[in-house]
Amino acid sequence: MTSSETAPLRARAEIDLAALRANVRALRALAPGAALMAVVKSDAYGHGAVPCARAAQAAGAEWLGTATPEEALALRAAGLSGRVLCWLWTPGGPWRQAVEADVDVSVSGMWALREVCDAARAAGTPARVHLKADTGLGRNGCQPADWPELVAESLRAQAAGLVTVVGLWSHLACADEPGHPSIRSQLDCFREMVAHAEEQGVRPEVRHIANSPATLTLPEAHFDLVRTGIAVYGVSPSPELGTSADLGLRPVMSLKASLALVKRVPGGHGVSYGHLYTTPGSTTLGLVPVGYADGIPRHASGTGPVLVDGKLRTVAGRIAMDQFVVDLGGDEPPPGTEAVLFGPGDHGEPTAEDWAQAAGTIAYEIVTRIGTRVPRVYMNVEDEHHDV
Repeated sequence: MTSSETAPLRARAEIDLAALRANVRALRALAPGAALMAVVKSDAYGHGAVPCARAAQAAGAEWLGTATPEEALALRAAGLSGRVLCWLWTPGGPWRQAVEADVDVSVSGMWALREVCDAARAAGTPARVHLKADTGLGRNGCQPADWPELVAESLRAQAAGLVTVVGLWSHLACADEPGHPSIRSQLDCFREMVAHAEEQGVRPEVRHIANSPATLTLPEAHFDLVRTGIAVYGVSPSPELGTSADLGLRPVMSLKASLALVKRVPGGHGVSYGHLYTTPGSTTLGLVPVGYADGIPRHASGTGPVLVDGKLRTVAGRIAMDQFVVDLGGDEPPPGTEAVLFGPGDHGEPTAEDWAQAAGTIAYEIVTRIGTRVPRVYMNVEDEHHDV
């Protein structure tokens, strides 16, 4: 859905694009010397990649970032222009399509450099390559011991007209834990690996290592480009850094459902699978028609918070595949009454962070896992093409 229609639905994820644009502007102000990449991987963390990418660009994001090449190609197919970087490649990936679509690609090892060179040769145009350094995260990226070879071979490929090395980059492991010793060691390692590449003749357009928490708290990590993911969507990267409001951000997604049933039951009545919850006395139960198939974490059974008819309620018993129950304590709101699982918190509703705490996870997972069965309804789409 792309409208702001307000007809009742079983469930809806309202996406406030005005909040997203405001978040991008706030993040740009925190890193005024760097360009900003809005990361829209995993369907923009569950918010909808194309509408969010457009809104981010309208607010001044010069770059878009995706994990997979398919995500990047989908942005191009939707008409998104500007720089796009994708970084999670596997052998045999669609390198040629990415090169032909003017998508920047990340290279972490020799196999990837060989494949992108073959693709550039076939496409008849050089590939825009970012060499990724593993400065200590231990996931993707080239180890320091292997870096000289990767740099040298990349420069040979550049001399042959097959690639242009436009970026040098890495990723931080613990930027969401202020003061963690790995932050300093990774930044030192990154500077050394960048210095080596530049000494060998690499002239990058952008050097980048800052994710959302580093953008918010580590100005020395900003370099030429900051890659903001979760912060674009108004979610704090970690409770240690503060709430969204503390960081000057506004949550973009609100998850709502319509009560499917309200009924009175006697005391001692079991509720949902396994009867983990039994009513303490005569009460009313409300049926919320979303479940773990919609991305509601089953681990929040018995703890997940929901605002119903202005009162905060808690999931009663197990969250099932398609539905869960709340104990309404004798109140009898009519079927169709709105249940707010999370939102910005303006009206006493829970936040994604509250659900993360209830499920023993992080807020990233709460918003990203909301399934395709829940329609996204876009609010405040206007102003998208205004100057920033």
